[in-house]
Amino acid sequence: MSDQELPKPGAPDPLEGQLLDHVNQGRADGGIDVADWAGGIEEVPAHLPAFRVGRRWISFAKLITGIVILGILGAILCRFLWGFDFAQEFVTRYPGTSSDYVKPMTGGFPWWLRWQHLFNLLFMMFIIRAGIQILADHPRLYVNPGSTPDTEWMRLRGAVPADRRDMAQPARVWKAKDDAVALPKWLGIPGIRHSIGLARWWHFSFDTLWLINGVIFYILIFSTGQYHRIVPNSLDVFPNALSTFFTYMSLHLPENAGYATYNALQLLAYFTTVFIAAPLALITGLLQAPSISGRLGLAAGPLNRQTARTIHFAVLIWMLFFILVHTAMVFMTGLIPNLNHIIYGTNTSRPSALIVYGAFMAGIVVLWLLASPFTLRYPRIVQKAGRVMVGNTKLAMEWADPRTGYREDQISPYFWPNGEEPRSTVYERHVANDFADWTVRIDGLVANPVELSLAELKALPKQEQITQHFCIQGWSAIGKWGGIHMQHILDLVQPKPEAKWVVFYSMADGAVGGRYYDCHRIENMSHHLTILAYEMNGEPLNVTHGAPLRLRDEVELGFKQVKWIEAIEFVESFDHLGAGQGGYNEDQEFYGYRMPI
Repeated sequence: MSDQELPKPGAPDPLEGQLLDHVNQGRADGGIDVADWAGGIEEVPAHLPAFRVGRRWISFAKLITGIVILGILGAILCRFLWGFDFAQEFVTRYPGTSSDYVKPMTGGFPWWLRWQHLFNLLFMMFIIRAGIQILADHPRLYVNPGSTPDTEWMRLRGAVPADRRDMAQPARVWKAKDDAVALPKWLGIPGIRHSIGLARWWHFSFDTLWLINGVIFYILIFSTGQYHRIVPNSLDVFPNALSTFFTYMSLHLPENAGYATYNALQLLAYFTTVFIAAPLALITGLLQAPSISGRLGLAAGPLNRQTARTIHFAVLIWMLFFILVHTAMVFMTGLIPNLNHIIYGTNTSRPSALIVYGAFMAGIVVLWLLASPFTLRYPRIVQKAGRVMVGNTKLAMEWADPRTGYREDQISPYFWPNGEEPRSTVYERHVANDFADWTVRIDGLVANPVELSLAELKALPKQEQITQHFCIQGWSAIGKWGGIHMQHILDLVQPKPEAKWVVFYSMADGAVGGRYYDCHRIENMSHHLTILAYEMNGEPLNVTHGAPLRLRDEVELGFKQVKWIEAIEFVESFDHLGAGQGGYNEDQEFYGYRMPI
C-alpha cells in the first residue's frame, strides 16, 4: 500500500480534468452531428428480419410471400366450401354475432373510452417506433440466457463474423456495438445507429403514459360494466369466432353490429390485446431489469431475459397485426358509422366524424415526422424530459435484491465484449508485466485515501459469485466473478458522511475521446453482490473484459460496470464531472445515470 502523491482527503481526483465536459460529437447548437456520432460509427442499415427454421434462414420476403400464398389458398378453399349445405348450416347455427357468448351493450361508447382509444393510438406510436430502435441495437433474438452467436432465431443483419470472436485479439474482436444497425429515421427514433440511450427515453416515457392510461381503463371498464363488450361469458364464442373467420375468408362480410355486440372474432382479438398482450408487454419488459429477473430466479430458466425479449417481440408483432387489421376493418365495414361509434359514441352517420378523424390522423403524421428530427436536434432535452418521466420508477427497481442461484454449468460459453480498450503505452506495459506495478487510487471524500496494488487487493477477502450480465443493448450472459466485496473498500477508506456517489475512472477513453467513467450510488457499494472483480470464470480478467480490475454492481446494467479501473473517487455530486450527467455514456450518448432496467 502506498500513499505517495495521493490527493489530500476531500481533494478532487486528478482524472477529473481528463473528462469531456461537452457532447463531443454534437453541433455547436447542442444537436447531434450524425457523421461524428458514437465515434463516427458507420451507419450500417438493418436488413429485413430473417427467421431460423431448423438450420436454414428464411427471409422476411419469403415468409410474407408464403403467408400471402396460404391466405389465397385458404380463401379459395373457404369460397369453395361456402356453397355446401353443411357450411351454411354451421354459419346459421353460429352466426358470429350473437348474444349467446356476450351480453349486448346499450348506450354506446362512453366519452372516457373514446378519449382513451385516441390516447392509446398516440402512445403506441412512440412505444413501437422506439422499441424497434432498441431492438436494432442488438438485432438478434434468442431463447438462451447467454445470447450465444449462431443460436439466435431472428436477426436484422448477418451472422457474427467467425474470425472476429477471439477474445485474445481485442483489436479485432466483434463487439456488441459493432453489431448495432441503423433504421430509417421515419421508422426508428431517432433512427441512427447505436442511439439506444435516446430511444429508451421515448420508449419508457410513453410506456409510463400507456400504463397510466391502461390502469384507468381497467378501473373504468370493470366499474361501468363496459368489460362485457370484450369478455365472453360462454364457450360459444369459439365456434362463433370460427364461423366469422370462415365468413371473412369466403370473401363475405359478416353483419357489423359492433355498436352493441362485437362479433366473436373481434371480441377474442380485443380480449387478447387487453388481457393477454398488454400484461405480457409489461411483465416481459420488467424482466429486462437484472434485479427483478434475478430476484425471481428466472435469469437462467425458461423465462430468462432472452425468452422475455422474444415474447416482448411477439407482443409487438401482435400489436402491429391488430392495428393493421383493426384499421382495415374500420374502413371495410362502414367507415362513417364506425367513426361515429368511436368519435361521438353514437350509432349515427354524421360526416363530420370523418373530418375529426382526418384532423387527428394529420396530427399523428406530423408528430411521427417530427420525432426523429426533434431528437437529433435536442437530445439533451429528450434525456432530461425522460429522466423527469421515469427517473423515480427506475429508482424503485434498484431495491429489488437479485440472487445468485446459478450453477457452474450455466455459465455462458460466449460473453459479448464491449467498450474501447485502453490504447496507452502505460497500459501496454502493465499488460506486459502482468500488472505487477499497477495500482488503483481510491480518494475523494474519504478519511483514508489509499493506493492499492493488485497483490494488495488479492490479499483482501475474496468473494466469488455467478451472476448474469444485462447489457443495455439487450444481450445477456452468465459469468463467474472473483474479487473484493466493495464493503471492504468502504471499511478501509472510511467515506465521509457527505459522500453520496462513487466515481469509477477507467484507463480507457470513450468512443469520442476523454476518459471513460461512471457514477454509482454509495448505497449500492454495500450491496452483497457489488465487487471489484479481478477474475472471470476462474481465470484472471483478460484485456477484452477489463483487466486487471472491473466493477460488478449487479443491480445496474452492463455499461455501468466500468472496466480497466484506474481510480475510484467518492463525491457529493457528479454535477461537476464531465458534462454533469453521471457518466461517459450519460454525457455523450444521453443514457440515464440510474439504469437498473
